[in-house]
Amino acid sequence: MNKATLKKFKTMLTDKREEILRKAKLTLEQDMTLDTDDLPDEMDLASSEYLQSFTFRLRGREKSFLDKIDKALARIEDGSFGMCEECSEEIAIKRLEARPETTLCIQCKEDQERKEKDYS
Repeated sequence: MNKATLKKFKTMLTDKREEILRKAKLTLEQDMTLDTDDLPDEMDLASSEYLQSFTFRLRGREKSFLDKIDKALARIEDGSFGMCEECSEEIAIKRLEARPETTLCIQCKEDQERKEKDYS
């Protein structure tokens, strides 16, 4: 993969990373507290607690995604970006454009999903 293409993917990953961190900061600043004085009844309080819980679960998933992004950025630095961890073949550019944090080519990913489906 040439340097220009790697730079494009690094920019994509960095932008995704910054967006996740921005959302996390916003959650910490705005969504961490429930002001019970603003909620007139128990139903409003329950609804607000549910939405807060949902937001925290979403941020938890984003933490996992952030880890994948960091690993992809490390692969760019060490020269292994774009190579399938399973079969060592190049991952198609179209797949990387859709999911630059991916570690598997489409064939290996399909095999992995088939195995997961068979064992679940």
